[in-house]
Amino acid sequence: MTQDAPGTLDLDKLFAARLHAARVRPYLATALFALHTVESRRVPTMAVDRYWRCYVSPAFVDRTPVEELAGVWVHEVSHLLRDHHGRSDRVARERGLTGPGERLRMNIAADLEINDDVFGDGLLRPEGAVRPASLLLSEGELMEDYLRQFRLGPRTQTMIWLDCGSGADGMEREWELGPDGAYGLSERERDAVRFRVAQGISARPGHAPQGWQRWAEEAFHPPQPWRELLGAAVRSAACGPGAGEDYTYGRPSRRSAGVPGVVLPSLRRRPPRVSVVIDTSGSVSDSELGSALLEVTAISRAVGGRRDLVTVVPCDAAARIAHPLCRAEGIPLVGGGGTDLRTGFAKALRARPGPDVIVVLTDGQTPWPDTRPPCRTVVGLFPRRHADGSSDEDDPDYVPDSPPDWARVVVIE
Repeated sequence: MTQDAPGTLDLDKLFAARLHAARVRPYLATALFALHTVESRRVPTMAVDRYWRCYVSPAFVDRTPVEELAGVWVHEVSHLLRDHHGRSDRVARERGLTGPGERLRMNIAADLEINDDVFGDGLLRPEGAVRPASLLLSEGELMEDYLRQFRLGPRTQTMIWLDCGSGADGMEREWELGPDGAYGLSERERDAVRFRVAQGISARPGHAPQGWQRWAEEAFHPPQPWRELLGAAVRSAACGPGAGEDYTYGRPSRRSAGVPGVVLPSLRRRPPRVSVVIDTSGSVSDSELGSALLEVTAISRAVGGRRDLVTVVPCDAAARIAHPLCRAEGIPLVGGGGTDLRTGFAKALRARPGPDVIVVLTDGQTPWPDTRPPCRTVVGLFPRRHADGSSDEDDPDYVPDSPPDWARVVVIE
């Protein structure tokens, strides 16, 4: 290999590292070769923007072995495949996070999600790669979960140099080429790359870590308008008066000044507790149950990512065990009989402490409680269609089981 002149990017070395990455992670090859490299002396190592450009420091390439460069290639393309820029933007809006400090936290959290299982098996971990253990955190969690578990401080002092670009945290840099620059991929091209990678992982699932397998399953279920509506309905219910509220003497009310000698408690908002009742009766298809599990994860994000505050109750004619949400794919959806979601409501309401919001995912063919529950209710309704494309409403004897007026209903198309 010939060495380039001092200060120029050694493309031979850089592309040899990419080839090595594609050989040891063949399911990522489409994404790796979709990246367009841009030489930049303003990035500390390598960085990506949301348009699939990869900015590379010549000095970093010179001092880094090929095997480590291969790991950096995989790390950077992982940010783009996992949509860390879009997810960071959503988290920033939902949690009111602003400023470069919060974006650095998002970059660190995204790195933690990637680095816990991406290396090994022929891929060398780059020097300085951030790991959950370095912040005393557990492995196997998502960026949104990690973001809640640490703040910038002494343990993150060695990480302030991190800059993986807008592709990692959504905040555009001055040195990026932007949406109108050359060599960027269109939204359709980016989706096509993700789909091809997901196909490769799903075809040979035993060759990819569990985190990538989970990503591939979700990639085949692109966001739909009704999912945004469902998430908005859950957030609206969770943020309504009385939901997730409690009184505390830890911070006295300002009204105490008007009542000398009396300390009044203040109203404190806490993260809401959500119980998800999933219809597992025989009339609900396997694909709808699979979609329901994906929505459980989306629902947890809609209320801030606190999985410890979300429980799942599988229910057909009888309510099953209420499962705390750790990983949605590990929850057994047992059922197959008739439908009576009243038992699911009863099971959810017996929990202590009780839920602030009940979310029901069902085909609607069930009796509903006679009285309004003491918490808000959101219903995700699967439409009923037969194999010939007709719906149950085509049957003159069919009487639809409409959800009650006190429930917020979102039709799942």
